[in-house]
Amino acid sequence: MKQASILLDGLPVPFDAGQTIMDAALAAGIFIPHLCHHPAFKPQGSCKLCTVKANGRYVSACTLPARDGMEVENNTPDLNDKRRTLLQMLFVEGNHFCPSCEQSGNCMLQALAYELEMLSPHFDQFYPNRPVDASHPEVLLDFNRCILCELCVRASRDVDGKSVFSLSGRGINKHLIVNAESGRLADTDFDWADKAAQVCPVGVILKKRRGFAVPIGKRRYDIEPIARQVESLAARRADDMGHGD
Repeated sequence: MKQASILLDGLPVPFDAGQTIMDAALAAGIFIPHLCHHPAFKPQGSCKLCTVKANGRYVSACTLPARDGMEVENNTPDLNDKRRTLLQMLFVEGNHFCPSCEQSGNCMLQALAYELEMLSPHFDQFYPNRPVDASHPEVLLDFNRCILCELCVRASRDVDGKSVFSLSGRGINKHLIVNAESGRLADTDFDWADKAAQVCPVGVILKKRRGFAVPIGKRRYDIEPIARQVESLAARRADDMGHGD
């Protein structure tokens, strides 16, 4: 029986029942820009960077199930221009100064800005006043860099079973908080071994006494651009499957 497939930028991409457009693309080594997507969690489509055109309609690739014969546009000037605008808004809504950030070179937001050739923030900076929480013995929280992807919220709730984090407020006042009466991370049972400590795509959740340990040129996205990493991972998986035959 012929496997179902979508046509992604003119290329046939197979998928299994229940897979989304994002699932199918990543399995095939095709990069769709994203920040809030993580394969371990149910998708929610909050960042909108993965917006594609499916049969002529703008949709979130991480939430829309793939359908046989679906025609999907991903890497087009129109979509990449919209993604650059979203990135520019994310950069000015928080305090993102890459040269002084411990996560520089390992940050998905920064890597996507390079990938999509974002040359300037374009909009006026918001300069939000968000305090740093250094109360925990192992972890520093720099709320200034939060992009509201909710990955730490979902990880802490769905994987760790602790619900350490949540979002509070609405609209422009929406922000990440710690679920403790004091609002301090030290007053929770958060641990560096938690899944929530590992999923932040930017520089909010940081291990203390380890900053700038990896030199420039050897950091994750210094070695290989973000889109190329998806291609390489898919190639390694295909190679492993071939050796297993």
